[in-house]
Amino acid sequence: MKIKIFFILLLLICIALYNQKEETIIIPDASIRLRVIPNSNNPEDIYIKEKVKKYLEENVVSITKNIDNIDEMRNLINQNIPNIEKDINNIFIDNNYKLPYNVNYGSNYFPEKIYKGITYEEGYYESLVISIGEAEGDNFWCVLFPNLCLVDSEKKTTYKSYLKELINKIF
Repeated sequence: MKIKIFFILLLLICIALYNQKEETIIIPDASIRLRVIPNSNNPEDIYIKEKVKKYLEENVVSITKNIDNIDEMRNLINQNIPNIEKDINNIFIDNNYKLPYNVNYGSNYFPEKIYKGITYEEGYYESLVISIGEAEGDNFWCVLFPNLCLVDSEKKTTYKSYLKELINKIF
């Protein structure tokens, strides 16, 4: 009997997920993007990219997430570039990673990106870009202002915990 209930519940969840409409997030014209480009896609380079991404999420995105004025955001970024460079240097030293890197805040090139069915055109955008080595690997990017960097990760966490609670209730 429990197996039948489980499969019925699983079917209902699948139907609900299929019919669920995703929230569409469009990047506003007045925005500041964030991008980390690793040297390559080899495991060591991807590992360092993830370390830098995690640092940025914990130390840059988190302190800027409540800023609602683009000029205030620009000032905060400019004031903190030396700290960002120093902290990335420490990440490299801690991981015995020897490639050079560049932190650039300004107008930077972004290739075309399709995300959740929306095409973001290639072009030059105001952004904070960290390029590592040859900068030829798959990049991480998000929108620093207005803060759209953590929207997806927060939704996934909420969804997973809800499903876990539901399954635990039944079984």
